[in-house]
Amino acid sequence: MNQRIQALRTQSRTAIPTLSLERAKLMTEFYKSGAGHKLSPPMARAESFKYLMQNKTICINPGELIVGERGPSPKATSTYPEICCHTLQDLEILNNREKISFKVTDEDKKLTTSTVLPFWKNRSIRDKIFAQVDPEWIEAYDAGVFTEFMEQRAPGHTVAGKQLFTKGFLDFKEDIKESIANLDFFNDAEAFAKREQLQAMNIAADAIIIYAKRHSDLARSLANTEVNPTRKSELLKIAATCDYVPAHAPRTMWEALQHYWFVHLGVITELSTWDSFNPGRLDQHLIPFYRMEISKGTLTKEFAKELLQAFWVKFNNQPAPPKVGVTAEESNTYTDFCNINVGGLKEDGSDGVNELSYMILDVIEEMRLLQPSSNVQISKKTPNRFLNRTLEILKTGFGQPSIFNTDAIIQELTRQGKDIIDARNGGASGCVEIGAFGKEAYILTGYFNLVKILEITLHNGTDPRTGKQIGIQTGNPQDFSTFDIFMKAFEKQVKHFVDIKIKGNMVIEQLWAQNLPAVFMSIFVDDCIKTGKDYNAGGAHYNTSYIQIVGMGSITDSLASIKHHIFDKQTLSIEEMISILDSNFVQNEKLQQDFLLNTPKYGQDDEYADDILHDVFEIVYNSINGRPNSKGGVHRINLLPTTVHVYFGSVIGATPDGRFASRPLSEGISPVQGTDIKGPTAVLKSAGKIDHLRTGGTLLNQKFTPSLMKDESGIKKVAHLVRSYFKMDGHHIQFNVVSAETLRAAQKNPQDFRNLIVRVAGYSDYFVNLGSDLQEEIIKRTEHKEF
Repeated sequence: MNQRIQALRTQSRTAIPTLSLERAKLMTEFYKSGAGHKLSPPMARAESFKYLMQNKTICINPGELIVGERGPSPKATSTYPEICCHTLQDLEILNNREKISFKVTDEDKKLTTSTVLPFWKNRSIRDKIFAQVDPEWIEAYDAGVFTEFMEQRAPGHTVAGKQLFTKGFLDFKEDIKESIANLDFFNDAEAFAKREQLQAMNIAADAIIIYAKRHSDLARSLANTEVNPTRKSELLKIAATCDYVPAHAPRTMWEALQHYWFVHLGVITELSTWDSFNPGRLDQHLIPFYRMEISKGTLTKEFAKELLQAFWVKFNNQPAPPKVGVTAEESNTYTDFCNINVGGLKEDGSDGVNELSYMILDVIEEMRLLQPSSNVQISKKTPNRFLNRTLEILKTGFGQPSIFNTDAIIQELTRQGKDIIDARNGGASGCVEIGAFGKEAYILTGYFNLVKILEITLHNGTDPRTGKQIGIQTGNPQDFSTFDIFMKAFEKQVKHFVDIKIKGNMVIEQLWAQNLPAVFMSIFVDDCIKTGKDYNAGGAHYNTSYIQIVGMGSITDSLASIKHHIFDKQTLSIEEMISILDSNFVQNEKLQQDFLLNTPKYGQDDEYADDILHDVFEIVYNSINGRPNSKGGVHRINLLPTTVHVYFGSVIGATPDGRFASRPLSEGISPVQGTDIKGPTAVLKSAGKIDHLRTGGTLLNQKFTPSLMKDESGIKKVAHLVRSYFKMDGHHIQFNVVSAETLRAAQKNPQDFRNLIVRVAGYSDYFVNLGSDLQEEIIKRTEHKEF
């Protein structure tokens, strides 16, 4: 990277994350003025968004080519009081905690207590949710049976489609004008509501153009005082670019990146989508601009790469807004989960890898930044050279890019009813979740704790941690004469809690639609303009609500232990096992080792355990898949944890797989940490028995020693491993290439390992920034030294 990019990267790496209450102040000002009461919710949201775009502090950093920040400076992140308020105690914790801290000024603390908290009490969406959901939902939530994303973040995971790179907002305004003209007030009872929504979208389109014009004015002002002629020319170019985009469709690669970046900032300023909006198939979107400019001689390969590097810095400047309560334990990280897709297939089904795909891989390797996250889509048509180049980056221990099976993604999406072209244009966002880019609202609604439900089943509906009866009474386990009868009880408990979760989802989705429509994001998600409906109210072409299943390895091994020791071998009674678990194996260390070492395990290509995995999958799938959501779509499942497997483990006692109380569960679809002792091939064979094509994503982590991938032979072996797994319809795989010895050294001397990056779940992070429980969980993942 050149001197400019080095300086921008250093600024991004060294900037101190801060919490900015500027957005909260502006939103409070707007709604305190009474405007929010005089207008319909869509119009109020549009006018408040315009107020933000007109008044938020803007900056242009020295030397940068792509401009715009979420907060008033790099690494400053906003708060969203209309969604969820941080208390003064929250602010103190964020300011003072050792890891993943956000500095908060005394002025902002005073603003919080004097203005923000008093005004938004009982007005925030979080307060409304907890006032409206059933007591059963709250009890299950508090017990750790499931979590809820949308009690403190907006519906997210939407990804930009190609239309965002081929249209400007003046074009979208023409579409809105036409849709309003076509409203039928005589025969459509919703015509007035649709007009309100469309007019709100029109205002939001104006707002983003105003925001870009403010950057244009600032760039010209800076150019007037700039003494360096080269930088003066750059600032004038930035000004001209911001005059043109996003009002108009971009004409060049530089304009396309700046155009997208303004839209990105608009999305994350409007609402806190957390697993944030991203450009999706970046190489596909940019290649027409790149090839056109290269052929004309108006762009060099070197400058194209510099633009991409500058673009990478912009993502890394935006730490995720900090969470509160349980959600902070789910994902305690600065990463905002923007996941750029590279490779895959084109619309016509041909290989999508192009010259920009390789350039983006070079940028990922050289920039080595946590954000944006990145992935490669690999199909059977993808050249081996592209996969091998990806593995060359992964062997350095960066943890990015993750690797997805394009052919499986397309089958998953078409099975869900998507058009084949939409499926080929789609991919993954966040961690591993799939969607039709530019056309789908696919929303994660929270994690679901299967192992906690097993514990409740073993106690006949009671949570042994609190003594509360939160499940249904499925019978005293000592009366179950067969394993099949036991599994029927477990299935009933699963369905009971799924019902509670989905009913809660229905309430929460409607609260969002009624109170906090996403009028800006609705502009460029098909078919919100055509239908006159908001993204949060079912306006998108496709609408999916996902529930994330956690602990597949732990639940499989626990059920295998019950079946093996109690019903098959009959070495102890279920009553005795429950007593042993309730005592956390005190004075039963030998039995604990027996559960741990002498029981069939998932991840060892053992049919005994893998058949149980299959049965658990069917129970969960049949309980959730296809059930309606409130937006005209359905609920589906995916299998991923982020880091909630640590929190979920903390609310569960000892388990039949030999796990001690409060220890983390297995993550994703990976085996229980340390149990995959028969090598990576056995893991993939077990994982391949999951029906990935009926999910919306699965996450598989593998850990290799650096020596395994040190040469070309090792790279080819891992490439073959990936290809073999994808032939079994595996959805995703990612690698940590680091030794446990190195990780232990980093724990002992963190100051010497500040740059050590590991793959956590669907994202990478600095190892020394992770909590001790999560560090231990990663260390205990089996370290494969050979195949």
